Amino acid sequence: MRASGILLPVASLPSRYGIGCFSKEAYEFVDRLEEAGQSYWQILPLGPTGYGDSPYQSFSTFAGNPYFIDLETLVKEGLLTEEECDACDFGDNAEYIDYEKIYLSRFKVLRKAFERFVADDVYDAFVSENGYWLEDYALYMAIKDALGGISWSEWPAELKDREEAALNQKREELAEEVAFYKFQQFMFLKQWKALKAYANEKGIRIIGDIPIYVAFDSADTWANPVLFQFDEDNQPKAVAGCPPDAFSATGQLWGNPLYKWDYHKSTGYAWWLLRLAHVFKLYDTVRIDHFRGFDEYYAIPYGDKTAENGWWEKGPGIDLFRAISARLGDREIIAEDLGYMTDSVKQLVEESGYPNMKVIEFAFDERDTGNASDYLPHNYPRNCVVYTGTHDNETLLSWLDDITPGERRQVREYLNNFKDSGKELCDDLICLVMQSVANLCIIPMQDYLGLDNSARMNQPSTLGKNWKWRLKEGQFSKELQKEMLELATRYGRR
Repeated sequence: MRASGILLPVASLPSRYGIGCFSKEAYEFVDRLEEAGQSYWQILPLGPTGYGDSPYQSFSTFAGNPYFIDLETLVKEGLLTEEECDACDFGDNAEYIDYEKIYLSRFKVLRKAFERFVADDVYDAFVSENGYWLEDYALYMAIKDALGGISWSEWPAELKDREEAALNQKREELAEEVAFYKFQQFMFLKQWKALKAYANEKGIRIIGDIPIYVAFDSADTWANPVLFQFDEDNQPKAVAGCPPDAFSATGQLWGNPLYKWDYHKSTGYAWWLLRLAHVFKLYDTVRIDHFRGFDEYYAIPYGDKTAENGWWEKGPGIDLFRAISARLGDREIIAEDLGYMTDSVKQLVEESGYPNMKVIEFAFDERDTGNASDYLPHNYPRNCVVYTGTHDNETLLSWLDDITPGERRQVREYLNNFKDSGKELCDDLICLVMQSVANLCIIPMQDYLGLDNSARMNQPSTLGKNWKWRLKEGQFSKELQKEMLELATRYGRR
């Protein structure tokens, strides 16, 4: 079935209090997607973020970001007042998120709501059903706060190594803080499930995104060090990244701990099955980031400053996905297989049966002598998902400005368009991917709006300027909805 959708992070929605959340504007966005003939809303990971504000470096792979809890809903429920919300400084720029102000204000006002909250049977059931991750996460965050936010690897040895007596003492000392973090997760899940149910009723399916790796400073690693390649002091032996290539002379050093895949296999991939079962409660379709890492992953010595001295190791391969299929059944999964594609990665994607990704910005890259032709629409299979760009790419408009003259000539030749301006070329490229044979086409909202890199979501390997852009009220206009509807209708995607 042919379909189309929009890529827009929850944080990028317009809303009243500084960051996109599960507010009335999110419900209005769903309404507009329906009116625009779209079938999918793709978002970024929903986990709680830390240093750098990246949704791909979360304090937990199971928990939700408390920033997304809608304060106006808490006002309606009698847990907050408008005056209390308005008294906080969440930033005054409707186009960009001020994460420092959000951090300093959001937890203060959420604490007021927590102090008025009365637990009931629904809350108790939530705590019971999610105890397998919630107990560790809430305790981890409470201890982390009490120790000034430092990484668990720097905690006193008895806490770092999870000595039961020390943990029990902290559970007692920090009981109120632990309960506060459980409250946040209850409200997050309650509000998200309501929004997702509304979207599904409107015929909009949610594509969620999960990183292959977890952050080193996370409840996941602290609670389950046996899952990772750690030494006897619970320090990583090696970390994740990408090797040097034509795009980066020193490679990419991500710093995430690597999995101990032999151990995972010995458990029947129990942790992965828990993780996937959890995210399928949150999303209709799951995009697994860095899919090639399941075939081979790049290991970099811990402590190195660049990715130059790394090496390749074998991942679990198809064995993991057979286990997922056997336990969870046939699920909608998208394989993010971007980057250099070896024959073995291609074979893994094919064996899995999952649709892979095509990005039109990659189709004309003069530096890529191996894969560029795979991204040209005339080479697409039907079982793929095509994008103009992703959250990691330039916006389409700025990409057209920044590519080489030779690459721009290739674009024009492929489109048979030698006269239109950048904005018109953007529109032509959107039409190009919409008319392709790919079963699913996802367009970032910035590209539909024809915005430049001031609206770019992320520039990899940089800090301080990412994950901030927000959609302004009125930008998703009736005119744009009509344009999207016409394209979806014209190319049989609704």
